[in-house]
Amino acid sequence: MRTVVVVFEAMPSARAYVAETNIPWPILVDEDRALYRGYGMHQGRLRDIWGLQTWLAYAKEAARGRLPRYSGGDTRQLGGDVLIDPTGIVRLHYVGTGPADRPSVATILEARRHPMV
Repeated sequence: MRTVVVVFEAMPSARAYVAETNIPWPILVDEDRALYRGYGMHQGRLRDIWGLQTWLAYAKEAARGRLPRYSGGDTRQLGGDVLIDPTGIVRLHYVGTGPADRPSVATILEARRHPMV
């Protein structure tokens, strides 16, 4: 199974993200957000984007010495996780309700073994 990261920001921002995070996977740039829309990842409400869970996640990162960077992008764009196996079966389709909302690693690993119900 291969991992691909999809981002909606322009290529210069995508390159900066790769340099900052050192991610080993290929990046696809979806500036027009066709994939995002296709998987139901639209803009979030301000109270979800800047809600308690987001502030708690930022506080945890700050405690580790990792301050969030200014993205310059659309901070209201919802993200998520989609896991598609090599045969094209969607094993996981998760749309986050804000920046701090992601499935656990255990959920993602379990989805590798079993298709969505």
